Amino acid sequence: MGILDFIKGELIDVIEWRGDGGNALVYRFPDEDAAIKMGAQLTVREGQAAIFINEGQLADVFSPGRYELQTANMPIMTKLQSWAHGFNSPFKCDVFFVRTTQTMDSKWGTPNPIMMRDPELGPVRIRAFGSYSYKIDDPGQFLMELSGTSNFTPDHIDGQLRAHVVSAFTDALGEAKIPVLDLAANYTELGEVIGGHMGNALGKYGLELSTFLISNISLPPKVEEMLDKRTSMGILGDMGKYTQFQAANAMEAAAANPGSGAGDAMGIGAGLAMGQAMASAMTGATAQPAPAPAAPAAPAAPSGNDLVARLGKLKTLLDAGMITQDDFDAKKAEILASI
Repeated sequence: MGILDFIKGELIDVIEWRGDGGNALVYRFPDEDAAIKMGAQLTVREGQAAIFINEGQLADVFSPGRYELQTANMPIMTKLQSWAHGFNSPFKCDVFFVRTTQTMDSKWGTPNPIMMRDPELGPVRIRAFGSYSYKIDDPGQFLMELSGTSNFTPDHIDGQLRAHVVSAFTDALGEAKIPVLDLAANYTELGEVIGGHMGNALGKYGLELSTFLISNISLPPKVEEMLDKRTSMGILGDMGKYTQFQAANAMEAAAANPGSGAGDAMGIGAGLAMGQAMASAMTGATAQPAPAPAAPAAPAAPSGNDLVARLGKLKTLLDAGMITQDDFDAKKAEILASI
C-alpha cells in the first residue's frame, strides 16, 4: 500500500446512514478514528437528520438532502474550528443520524392502582392501559438532552415516557371528575387532555406526541363482580313481581308432576301463601272502620262472563291438583245451578 492509499484510507469522504441500525432513534456514524475530508459527500435521507458534534458541542444540523461539506454550508463548525478564508483541511468530529419518523404503538399502563373519589361509588381504585406514538421534533435538543454520544433506541426512553404518561393520566383524571361508570364514554376526550399534559413534558426533550390512546380503564375484579350483581338486580326490576312470577312457574311445574315430592311441597307452599293472603286481607278489613249497615239488596244474577271466569278458575285449580275431580264436579254443578 502506497502512502497515498494510506492517507486516503484515513479520510472519510462519504457519510450516510442506510437505516441498518434496527429501530434506533439515534445512530452514531462509525468514523474509526478517521478524519472527515473537507468536500466529503453527506447524504441525509427522508425521515433522518444529521448532526455534527465538535468536542461535545452541538455544531451543524442537516435536514434531508445531499450535501458537499464545505465551510459555506457548515457555519457553526467553521466558527468552532476557526477556519479562515475557506481553509480546506480534514477535521475530526462525531456525526449522528437521528430518525425523525414516528415511533408507533408504544405501550403504557399504570403499574399500581390509582385512587380516585367517585361521586357514586365512593373511593375506588382503577387501572388503565393504552398506547401512544411520538417523533423527534428537534433532533439537536433530543441528542443533547437524552442520547449523549451513543446509539439510542426507544427502549432507552420508554420507561421515562411511561412515567410521564401515568403522571399526566392521574392529573387529568382528577381534574375531569368523570364518574367511573362514565369513563368508557369519554376515552377520546380524556385522551386529548392527557395528550396536552404529555406534550408539554415531551417538548423539553425535543419530542412531539403524535397520538395518545386509552384502551381500557378497569376496576378491581371484586368491585366489578359486585357491579355485575347490581346490574342484574336492576334488570330484574320489581323484585316482588319477579318473585310472584317465579312462584307461579314453580307451581305450574309441580302441578305437572302431582305425585312428586316437589308437587306436595308446592301444594303446602301454595296453601301457606293463600293463608297469608287471606290473613292480610282480614287484617286490612278489621283495620278499617265498619261501614254503616245498608239496606239489603236483591242478589243480582251472575252474568255470562262471570260464569265463564268462575268455571275457568275452577278448572285451573283442578289442573293444578289443588282440588279433586269430585270437588270440581260439585262446584261446577253449583255454579251452573245459579243461572
